[in-house]
Amino acid sequence: MTSGVPLLAVWSGKEEEEGRGWCRRRLPAAWAREVWEESKKLWEIVGPAIFLQLVLYSFSTVSQAFAGHIGDLELAAFSIAVNVISGLNFGFLLGMASALETLCGQAYGAKQYSMLGIYLQRSWIILLVSAVLLVPTYVFTEPLLAAMGQPAALAREAGVISLYVLPLHFLYVVLLPVGKFLQSQLKNGITAVTAAVAFPLHIAASWLLVSRFRLGVFGAAMALNFSWGLVVVLQLAYVVGGGCPVTWSGFSLLAFVDLWGFVKLSISSGVMVCLETWYYRVLILLTGHLKNSQLAVDALSICMSFQGLEMMIPMGFLAGTGVRVANELGAGDGKAARFATIVSTTTSFLIGLFFSVLALVFHDKIALVMSSSQAVIDAVDSISVLLALSILLNGVQPVLSGVAVGSGWQAMVAYVNVGCYYLIGIPIGVLLGWRFNLGVLGIWAGMIVGTAIQTLILAYVTMRCDWNKEVWKASERVQRMGISSK
Repeated sequence: MTSGVPLLAVWSGKEEEEGRGWCRRRLPAAWAREVWEESKKLWEIVGPAIFLQLVLYSFSTVSQAFAGHIGDLELAAFSIAVNVISGLNFGFLLGMASALETLCGQAYGAKQYSMLGIYLQRSWIILLVSAVLLVPTYVFTEPLLAAMGQPAALAREAGVISLYVLPLHFLYVVLLPVGKFLQSQLKNGITAVTAAVAFPLHIAASWLLVSRFRLGVFGAAMALNFSWGLVVVLQLAYVVGGGCPVTWSGFSLLAFVDLWGFVKLSISSGVMVCLETWYYRVLILLTGHLKNSQLAVDALSICMSFQGLEMMIPMGFLAGTGVRVANELGAGDGKAARFATIVSTTTSFLIGLFFSVLALVFHDKIALVMSSSQAVIDAVDSISVLLALSILLNGVQPVLSGVAVGSGWQAMVAYVNVGCYYLIGIPIGVLLGWRFNLGVLGIWAGMIVGTAIQTLILAYVTMRCDWNKEVWKASERVQRMGISSK
């Protein structure tokens, strides 16, 4: 056993009962102070995480907006190449990198600081191998889309754009683990600074390459590669250049030791997250089979862009909840992990409610940012209610996924996602979309049903969680990983 792992005291049944009634027996003033203190800890992580997520997502949104003003075909093709092909791969790599949230978060809480740098390098190795294996999805985008029944012109244009954004694929390999590494040790300020530097440069690069030099979708893709690359360089320079002296001690061969345990958790994390990420990407692909598919894809991709933009807020809460839960479990405080879950879920839901109302209020103006086509504007208006409902639901679901990541439940959640999304949501969407002739409205409604069921299951699991048991699991995980790397 490593000497740095704290010994966790055995909690009695009485203490467990006290933990379960922890919030209930607080006086209002004391409870309010507890909420305030937890909120400050949470927002220290969530604030920069939301800002970073918004900027990174805005890179794609800005590029898509420039592509949309070139033409409707370019908008649809760029959406499929970036939001579907690159987005699917991003989801899987992001999921694999989220294993660091569990391991680094719990190790940091247990004061096993030296392990964080080793975990980071292991994640790079695993993600690089995975990224190489995923390259054919970019190379063969055109025949893949054609085989799925997409129009020939759309498949051809999307295939070309997919090759343009292939460098972005390998930038994910470096950036995603670095972000989790910094986030787990509360170094979120640097991520916000790098995003703040890169965003105005992305807008300038997009305008210069698309509007000034008239390079079309190639220019939009190159601006995207440049901006992500800049964020990678800045964050990596901070880590290896002395910004993390306690947790980064240089490259080490220990990164290659006992990779299998890390691979298993990474794969579980990857499957869990990518099944969620792929879910709405499948929606766009299914929409491509509807009548007047280009209009349907344009309308849906615009809604997905706005939902995805707002989604960066609950994604920030996912990150914050994962870190808070992992840190507290690693430190041996199950009650604090539970309370962090309550505060985070409530806050994220209220924010989601606010943006859901905004989507309803501006239902007929949403599409104006990305398209000047009246047909596209009307199509977006017709599905704006579902957009509002999705935003509301997403105020809760990602936070519960953050609890799962912080606790190491990725494998269990992966099974839940398969059942709710792919055995319930998609079949219902197909049935409503084609059998009942509801089109994109029916497809999206089915997807919402799947997400709602998944959210209810995760909420039940979280409410029934034995946090004392999770503390011991975290302690065992930290000790086991520490031993294997010595």
